[in-house]
Amino acid sequence: MTRSLVRWAAVLFALFHVYNNLFNAVSELWFAAIHFGGFGALCALSFHQPKSSQGRVSFRAVGNVFLALLSISVAVYLILFENALYARESEFIPADYFFAGASVLLAMELTRRTSGWFMPLLIAVSMSYVLFLGRYVPGLFSFPGLSIETVLYRSYFSGDGMFGMVANISSTFVFMFILFGAFLLKSGAGDFIVNVARSFAGRYQGGAGHIAVIGSGLMGSVSGSAVATTVSTGVITIPMMTRSGFTPRFAAGVEAAASTGGQLMPPVMGAGAFVMSSYTQIPYLQIISVSVLPALLYFLTVSFFVRIEARRIGVSTDSEPDQSSTIDTIRKGWHFIIPLAVLVGSLIIGYTPVRSSVAAIFAVVAVSWISETPMTINRCVDAILDAVRIMVPTAILLIAVGLVVNAVTTTGLGNAFSIMIVEWANGSLLLTLVLVALASLILGMGLPVTASYIVLATLAAPALYDLMSQSAMLNALSATDLPSSVQAVIDLFGGDPARAFVEMPPEMRQLVRGELLDPALVTGMLLSAHLIIFWLSQDSNVTPPVCLVAFAAAAIAGTPPMRTGLTAWKIAKGLYLVPALFAFTPIITGNWAERLQVFVFAGFGLYALAGVLQWHLESRLNLVTGTILLISAFCLLWMPFGVFVHLIGAIILAGVVVYQHRTEPSSSVRH
Repeated sequence: MTRSLVRWAAVLFALFHVYNNLFNAVSELWFAAIHFGGFGALCALSFHQPKSSQGRVSFRAVGNVFLALLSISVAVYLILFENALYARESEFIPADYFFAGASVLLAMELTRRTSGWFMPLLIAVSMSYVLFLGRYVPGLFSFPGLSIETVLYRSYFSGDGMFGMVANISSTFVFMFILFGAFLLKSGAGDFIVNVARSFAGRYQGGAGHIAVIGSGLMGSVSGSAVATTVSTGVITIPMMTRSGFTPRFAAGVEAAASTGGQLMPPVMGAGAFVMSSYTQIPYLQIISVSVLPALLYFLTVSFFVRIEARRIGVSTDSEPDQSSTIDTIRKGWHFIIPLAVLVGSLIIGYTPVRSSVAAIFAVVAVSWISETPMTINRCVDAILDAVRIMVPTAILLIAVGLVVNAVTTTGLGNAFSIMIVEWANGSLLLTLVLVALASLILGMGLPVTASYIVLATLAAPALYDLMSQSAMLNALSATDLPSSVQAVIDLFGGDPARAFVEMPPEMRQLVRGELLDPALVTGMLLSAHLIIFWLSQDSNVTPPVCLVAFAAAAIAGTPPMRTGLTAWKIAKGLYLVPALFAFTPIITGNWAERLQVFVFAGFGLYALAGVLQWHLESRLNLVTGTILLISAFCLLWMPFGVFVHLIGAIILAGVVVYQHRTEPSSSVRH
């Protein structure tokens, strides 16, 4: 009975989210508080154990019910007594201290249950730094501290803390797109995606691996969760790959890498894309449009590893080929494409992402009635419950990370961190990328992908953005027809543009940048900086020692988790290489002709590099062919060289392929 009540409460709570997202019935602050209260209660009750083994109500069950009621209470108190606080000119009374403090402790406890100890410890350190620890830190990171009343006010009552921007993103964009994904998968789209992948890729060498790449990539884009994708598609694709001849460890690595890439593939791209849109104020449609080619590059890289490994060990085609053509498969399930078309079409014509997702959900329900799995009331309820289950840890985490973001912005820690990175890198953009990648890996050991992106974007995005715009700024400052306001700034620094750029404060540099550079270029560089961090944040999925997606794949394949993580890390090398293209090429900032040029040459370069990493291309490499192939990859991937050098790299790659085909045309392939 209790479990049934919780299920129906979850359904009603989800429907309230849909209603409020459509009609804005309550303010953003109140909606975020309700979002936390409801999902906090569901989180507590998901651990509910009604009775002990002796039939008595257990202490843990009572504690869970208490946490659920407390979660609801902190939301109700904020709604009922917010105006009373302002009437007292924000002077706290004991009840304010209690509920504000309880909300912080709840966030720490609930994230401990859903995400482990790292996030609660990070919150504790962040708030301690704001309260008193900062005054004991020397140098750049010193902070005098704030009163407990100020910290609790900013954490609970203000739009800067738990119930600020990140919480609003969670309650709007993230929830609605997770709900859309749950409806789409419940309608049978998951089987359709796997069937399309099998009919398309099963006939090629290493076909089972390519099926995993395509199927898991498409599924991951819809589901918004790399772990969920691995668990749902991995039970099909990993055994399929092992039966076709791949080793279980390689099969698990491919599945983990492909599922991770689902977070990079439009149109959904996980929760991070919505956070990015809110941080940068760049339209969501623009973010997903420029992300298509980089995502394809990533999946091409994974497919290159599959093809090369298939040739190396002698796998030919899918051991379980789908006899139907891709066109026949699409003809049978074409209706599953309609909701995605509705989603993208709604975004293009100007609807908000939230309203577009609602339209897409209705499209799923409508078109399901011409399929074998119509969305009946029971199936709709099941889809809602699936979305709520996925959303519980996500909502708790995103609300809790608001406390960390609040500490970073309140103390100016982000600016200090950016200055430190610039000093350590000594103005080198490449070294800055390496430092950000290391910071991302360290954060990713304890934080899920979205939280890692939020924290790192707050800390490092300004430094990356500044360095990426440095060359364009210096060129613009060297012009003779500068605006009078910019010339006045240069005169303040002795009339030397280079000195002015180095010594002017970040705020002044931002104003000068807006005066000198094309707004489209500035937007592109800002988006590139955030996309770099977003991509690097995904590495925690596949990089040991903590790589949950690789561990999930290893559990399915029955392989050692850490060794599987190392294999997945190698296969997912695109997570590190493609972000470098964001920094040094126009794949984000250029026009479509420039983007396609980068895409083509980078694709060849990634193939060459995959061959070096596997020490096998069309056949096994030796020291000479390996060295030549590495030179080819360098010429193709290092974009500042120019088109002529890229063409030389492509010719070298083609020469190696032709040479290997002539000298060893089929010895490495088992037919």
